[in-house]
Amino acid sequence: MLEPYRNEPFTDFTLESNRQAFAAALRQVGAELGREYGPVIGGERVSAGGRRASSINPADTQQVVGIVAQADRALAERAIQAAAGAFETWKRVPPSARARCLYKAAALLRRRKHEFSAWMVYEAGKSWTESDIDTAEAIDFMEFYGREMERLAERQPLTRIPGEDNELTYIPLGVGVIIPPWNFPLAIMAGMTTSAIVCGNTVVLKPASPTPVIAAKFVALLEEAGVPAGVVNYLPGSGSEVGDYLVDHSQTRFISFTGSREVGLRINERAAKTNPGQKWIKRVIAEMGGKDTIIVDSDCDLDLAAEAVTLSAFGFSGQKCSACSRVVALREVHDALLEKVVARTRQLIVGQPLEPSTYMGPVIDDKAMGKIMGYIEIGREEGTIVLGGGQGDPRGYYVEPTIIADVAPEARVAQEEIFGPVLVFHRAETFDEAIAIANRTEYGLTGAVISRNRAHLERARDEFHVGNLYFNRKCTGALVGVHPFGGFNMSGTDSKAGGRDYLLLFTQAKVVSEKL
Repeated sequence: MLEPYRNEPFTDFTLESNRQAFAAALRQVGAELGREYGPVIGGERVSAGGRRASSINPADTQQVVGIVAQADRALAERAIQAAAGAFETWKRVPPSARARCLYKAAALLRRRKHEFSAWMVYEAGKSWTESDIDTAEAIDFMEFYGREMERLAERQPLTRIPGEDNELTYIPLGVGVIIPPWNFPLAIMAGMTTSAIVCGNTVVLKPASPTPVIAAKFVALLEEAGVPAGVVNYLPGSGSEVGDYLVDHSQTRFISFTGSREVGLRINERAAKTNPGQKWIKRVIAEMGGKDTIIVDSDCDLDLAAEAVTLSAFGFSGQKCSACSRVVALREVHDALLEKVVARTRQLIVGQPLEPSTYMGPVIDDKAMGKIMGYIEIGREEGTIVLGGGQGDPRGYYVEPTIIADVAPEARVAQEEIFGPVLVFHRAETFDEAIAIANRTEYGLTGAVISRNRAHLERARDEFHVGNLYFNRKCTGALVGVHPFGGFNMSGTDSKAGGRDYLLLFTQAKVVSEKL
């Protein structure tokens, strides 16, 4: 019998033994850089012709993490057919046996925790701590979803009537397409993939273009854990070449996507179109980002507020959909809070992720850096840059942590998702105005309120329109099983990943009634 679910503990890097173990993993992974990877279809490593893409270390652009063969539409078709074939047997595997594959994969990942974290240091530019948290969350997802599938497989409660035996069961949907993000290249990718397959579905996994090597390593881990050939098919390639083809395919039953608003809406639109041979309405599970606000009330612990804002804004260079990108502070505390956040931000160590002391590394690639720097220039016109605003270490894609004050709520830097280390400050005269400013975006993912005023907290509980709302703490760091995660409005379909409702998105309920 399994132990009750509990979150995987994070590594304590204040211990010398843990630091040495992680450094050894970095050396091990460093020796493997530059190897070639390619599509895995039906359990077979297949040739993808002559097209290759290099995965680059964003902290050192001269370093190639891996060379990844790119699939074309012919391979995309082959992957769909492999998944469709595997579905006919995988859907009949007992839910408990499917769950055991996840438990085994979690156990394997736990033993190789530092190794997988080290890959994220190199390929995603994550710090030691951020990488360790990412790996722990991947373990959490598999442990949690395995237990959830076993719960859903139990006899479900129904109202009983005399003379009939009635049963409700949750059955899989079919072939799905998994399109994960690069910012949590292990945790979210693993959670999206394993949640679908533990329900009896089979999938084509199209990894994020900046982080395909981590995904390839995880697919190999699933194979080692006993997931049969064809259940997960690994298909690196461009969105325009294979992504659209997979979304449009008549045999695709669902698409699970995490990424930008623009791409998510495009997927939703394409999936809504019925193609020849299609006999279902495709299901789209989408998480599409945020423009997240921390409200700081006049009656609050200002040191707690400054810490929550700084950590939420600049962890992993602000490249989290839950990151704080806006602060709305009551006028009475605005200036003091701004001073404290600037002082704390100055103390952050920006540097090479290979170094254990680094808090903030690079952004993911040149496109992201260009976009962020473009928004900083817009911010110069729309407000006052009080900290940062420039680029960092020229060896990589570094952007200084940047704080912009005196910004109007309707400004572009206050409304559009920047997805980088850029934080804007607003003043509010009243708590009512602060709530109104916080809600004045098309997103609704996370938010936080720092306040000692119970009446204000209860107002926010009802009126702050986000999927994940936090009081007197940071707005990042959702834990599987503790904070089911997903947002409103243009933040997506409010999927509540890591919660009891999530697996229902990958199943359909069937009722059988027998007259006795």
